[in-house]
Amino acid sequence: MDYKFLLRNIGKTNRMANHKSSVKRIRQTEVKKENNKYYAKTMRNALKTFRSTTTKKEAEEQMPKVAAMLDKLAKKNIIHSNKAANLKSSIAKHVNSL
Repeated sequence: MDYKFLLRNIGKTNRMANHKSSVKRIRQTEVKKENNKYYAKTMRNALKTFRSTTTKKEAEEQMPKVAAMLDKLAKKNIIHSNKAANLKSSIAKHVNSL
């Protein structure tokens, strides 16, 4: 039995897993995947609104919030820590360019 097949059929009532623990692992994976998608999309939206700011004062107010969000996501391993550092660097450059 292929693991991808199991993931594809998560919503089905008859799971083809051989152990209770593997059925539970499938459920946990599904929940984590949904949460990670939500947090990643929220991060992308926050970055998009931050980069659309045109005034330096407004950008300086938003920067700590966005940086904190990136740090939290990196700490939870939703994004890689290097990606968070690169994004924080790019938002700092955006603020300095205004």
